[in-house]
Amino acid sequence: MHPTLFEIPGTHWPIRSFGVMVVIGFLLGARVLTRIGARYAVDPEQEEAGFAAIPVWALIGVLVGARMMYVVVEVLQGSVVGQEYLENPFKVFAYWEGGLVMYGGLLGGVASGVWCAKRHGLRVLHALDIAFIGAFVGLAAGRLGCLLVGDDYGRIVPESLRHLPFPITIRVPEILPERSLFGADNAGQVLYATQIWMSANAILLALFGHWLLKRRRYAGQVTLWSLLLYAITRSTIEMFRGDRIRGLWFGDRISTSQVISIAIGLLCLFLLLRCRGRREPTPVPANSPT
Repeated sequence: MHPTLFEIPGTHWPIRSFGVMVVIGFLLGARVLTRIGARYAVDPEQEEAGFAAIPVWALIGVLVGARMMYVVVEVLQGSVVGQEYLENPFKVFAYWEGGLVMYGGLLGGVASGVWCAKRHGLRVLHALDIAFIGAFVGLAAGRLGCLLVGDDYGRIVPESLRHLPFPITIRVPEILPERSLFGADNAGQVLYATQIWMSANAILLALFGHWLLKRRRYAGQVTLWSLLLYAITRSTIEMFRGDRIRGLWFGDRISTSQVISIAIGLLCLFLLLRCRGRREPTPVPANSPT
């Protein structure tokens, strides 16, 4: 665990590992998005410009959406942090203090990405299918950043299962590094390695999306399947999480992410069933061999 990679020489400004991994994730996801977008482009000049613009707008949407959902959850729960936001609304913009919710980022990123796709005349559902592949690649890197800073950690592993190796479990150091988010109560404990699970899950979903993209029957099918599978897998991993900051409801029985997963999963399942007989012609890419 390395929350701080190094400090800029001559200053006390730390370079946080989470921020570095988020940047790497953004660059990887953007690269995947633009490469696949170019491969399936019908009008390369127009579509490549559009796909190049989507990552920037999606990033803005992710940051705004993830922060807003975190603030809303804290306020609705009546937490100390939520009360601080009510008393001093300008703290909402203090991103450096932490506090992001992935599902809020997902909704914000989709909204801004769709707006960008329409603005550039892209096929919106087709663009979403490709964007989710890139997004999951980026998410995989970002979750490794969570591990490095000790965020989104798992529950303490029962004594009978502590023999399970990494990456199923992870042993927290007895002496936590400065700025670690694991918390003093977890020092020296064996926890479920939920950060690694979420990273691996994102990679698998990206690979599945890429496989399905070549076989889809209609634009948007990759998006619906990706969201449904993510809702199921994310809800499952949430059962092994140990951090309370993510928001717990109904007597601490269910987390914020599980509530949203249920809603998104049911909606995607309904749409997949409704579209099960749908077929639509796939435009031939300009660079397709003839």
